[in-house]
Amino acid sequence: MSVELDQRAAITAELLTACRDRFAADPGQRTLANAVRKNGVAAVALNQDRVWSMQHTFSHMVKGGPITNQKQSGRCWMFAGLNTLRIPVMQQLGLEEFELSQAYQMFWDKFEKANYFLESILETLSEPLDGRLVAWLLAAPLNDGGQWDMFVNLVEKYGVVPKWVMPEWFHASQSRGMNSLLTAKLREDAARLRSLNQQGTGLDGLRQEKERMLSEFYVALVTFLGEPPERFDFEYRDKDDAFHREEGLTPVEFFRRHVGMDLGDYVSVINAPTADKPYGRTFTVKYLGNVKGGRNVLYLNVEPEALRQVAMAQLMDGEAVWFGCDVGKMQDRESGIMAADLYDYQSVVGMPLAMTKAERLDYGESLMTHAMVFTGVNVVDGRPNRWRVENSWGTENGQKGYFVMDDAWFDAYMYQVVVRRSHLPEELQAALSQNPIELPPWDPMGSLAD
Repeated sequence: MSVELDQRAAITAELLTACRDRFAADPGQRTLANAVRKNGVAAVALNQDRVWSMQHTFSHMVKGGPITNQKQSGRCWMFAGLNTLRIPVMQQLGLEEFELSQAYQMFWDKFEKANYFLESILETLSEPLDGRLVAWLLAAPLNDGGQWDMFVNLVEKYGVVPKWVMPEWFHASQSRGMNSLLTAKLREDAARLRSLNQQGTGLDGLRQEKERMLSEFYVALVTFLGEPPERFDFEYRDKDDAFHREEGLTPVEFFRRHVGMDLGDYVSVINAPTADKPYGRTFTVKYLGNVKGGRNVLYLNVEPEALRQVAMAQLMDGEAVWFGCDVGKMQDRESGIMAADLYDYQSVVGMPLAMTKAERLDYGESLMTHAMVFTGVNVVDGRPNRWRVENSWGTENGQKGYFVMDDAWFDAYMYQVVVRRSHLPEELQAALSQNPIELPPWDPMGSLAD
């Protein structure tokens, strides 16, 4: 049976005429169009006055190490976490420069994610293969991205090592080829586990097969990234040129002795102003994790002002802040400026862009994409007006690798900060004891920073 089409549902000749007339009515639009075609919309829309007004000077700063570079990999969350952890090491040992091994963390993250994925396949054997959940699991079983709680799981189980103990090899810095092959293998393993289940193999037999798969996976990871050390000797010279040696350390011993942070004391505070996420409530995300038996991802949703205040309090207390944001919005990589009014797209292309933060989350226009570290804040009359950002894109971007964020950008595109519990007001500390609301895996707050 045919359905009569409303004449307004199709593009008509009259509509095309109206569109052409609208473009022709503004002579300046043709000039803008010429500039955009020649130079690109970002170059034309960039507010140069805003770029030059953003000083890289801050009233409160935390001294970190040299700028790091994740290169062609999605390990920003890992770099940000390790850049935070190295600060107490440098302070305790009197080091001017120091870097922890990102390849070491990457190895264990890949290995644990493989196990997490295969266990998730075992947990969903009764789900249809073409259902949304299994399709989501199969979509990206082994990408580079992660979250703060996933980082904590790795550190608490495997510790950390200096970078020279497990250096960067080709596929640590350029992970796409490795990820493609390992993802193909995991999907093959998932198919085999589901097939064995359909043939009547019980859970014990499936887990035995899973362990064989993981042993293959370990060999492949060693081939790509090198084998993680069980023990190592730590030798260094401090800033006074005094030599030190510590022999036979395990990675966990190194973390406990030289980092010494109680990572259980840190919590993820988010701002997600959507109708399904009330403020003052905790949330977790189903099937979001890396270490089976580790801590689950846990978020406390707060109002924008509360997010700002806890981040500022930790910085003013002399401690850096791991954070997650939508880095691709209103940002100029060359200058390292992140400002809410950095681009005037409306004046250039003639289209207003006025979605709220909640609408951007609900309609897929924004989510957390990248993790970095706050190492400074500029406070005027008790309020911040700009933030110092330590990125992991090398020294060629921004001011020798550092970015500066204005406070309006913080409100619009900041989603998460990690702070000590003690920086939270009492009512928010009490809220952490709630049973978290479980979000589906495809919720915007289930995104991974890469």
